[in-house]
Amino acid sequence: MIEYHKFELENKLRVIFHRDVTTPMAVVNTIYDVGARDENANKTGFAHLFEHLMFGGSANIPDFDGPLQRAGGESNAFTSNDVTNYYDVIPAQNIETALWLESDRMLNLAFTDKSLEVQRNVVIEEFKQRYLNQPYGDVWLKFRPLAYKVHPYQWATIGKKVEHIEEATMEDVKAFFQKHYNPSNAVLCIAGNYENAQVEDMVQKWYGDIPQGEKYLRNLPVEPAQTAFREETIERPVPADAFYYGFRMPGKQDERYYVADLLSDLLGRGKSSRLYKKLKKELNLVSEISAYILGAHDEGMLMISGKLNKGESFERLDEEIWRVIDEVKTHSMPVEELTKIKNKVETTKVFTEQGILSKAMNLSLHELLGDANGVNLEQGHYDAITSSAIQNYALERMVKTNCSLLKIKAKEDAR
Repeated sequence: MIEYHKFELENKLRVIFHRDVTTPMAVVNTIYDVGARDENANKTGFAHLFEHLMFGGSANIPDFDGPLQRAGGESNAFTSNDVTNYYDVIPAQNIETALWLESDRMLNLAFTDKSLEVQRNVVIEEFKQRYLNQPYGDVWLKFRPLAYKVHPYQWATIGKKVEHIEEATMEDVKAFFQKHYNPSNAVLCIAGNYENAQVEDMVQKWYGDIPQGEKYLRNLPVEPAQTAFREETIERPVPADAFYYGFRMPGKQDERYYVADLLSDLLGRGKSSRLYKKLKKELNLVSEISAYILGAHDEGMLMISGKLNKGESFERLDEEIWRVIDEVKTHSMPVEELTKIKNKVETTKVFTEQGILSKAMNLSLHELLGDANGVNLEQGHYDAITSSAIQNYALERMVKTNCSLLKIKAKEDAR
């Protein structure tokens, strides 16, 4: 159970405070309700570009990291298809340095040609190095538009193509900032050894005079139900043939999200999972295989992916994967196996909640989803899942008409 205190400023900034007396450090975590799904289809990669631009300095502070580092702190950020998250870890006595820096860039981000050009080049280089010049690097650039035809999950956070970043203008980035970066579209979480009143005073001091801005109201196209199997094969200079099966699944605010998560663990989490035991240990078809979910706020994906051993065929792989899936559909999961999987989930949750940064991030995310207390209810969702619920979910969702398959075939001269 993570205890917290919640309040809201007049400018609609939602604030979560978690008191932690076990560490001399503090965390300032700011999550903005904007991700790649909020981009224009012809101007993708902007949410990620903005993650970089936010470190380019504000109108008052040309170097974000300098003052933070001199105060003993460090910062970082990440962008997903759903959110953009910024965090600072700093000695507790110096927390106001982090609040000063974060509030100032929320209010007065610097928009300079130099900053845009520098960060644009950084993102372009990242696009090339991580997505275009790495083995299997363009998997998600290919898989997403195969699986999604309408919803903006059809592109990765890096964007559809390099040209969208190359062609970004100053007017584009200013408009993006004005639309998404304001108190009404953010959640601030502070964690550290303070009192409630102390935190309320500090937050009011640094954030109270920032204009509220307009709350961005999301109105995204709904992805139609998939009614036919989709398949694509691409050739690449990679070491081994690879496969990516994706099954549409509910988003994070649907109870069945947790069922899909447990099902993915049953199928492919670790060496005791069914796919690993069958396809790797018993049949030696694959060098690696796993199942996992893409934890999306809207409809996401339950993925099965891995790499074939040399000389093995996609056809045999497909036959064996569906055989394992059909076993889940036709036979109820033993209680002992379900209990073991639930225990793994609980252990992982307890472990991640030991760190002050993880607590702050999780509280922020759940508040963004509607209620910070959701972080304390998650384990209950998992505990309530029955074997029949997993079986029924598999019968409904783990079917070919709900599946998209990307196969990467290694070029002969690359093996």
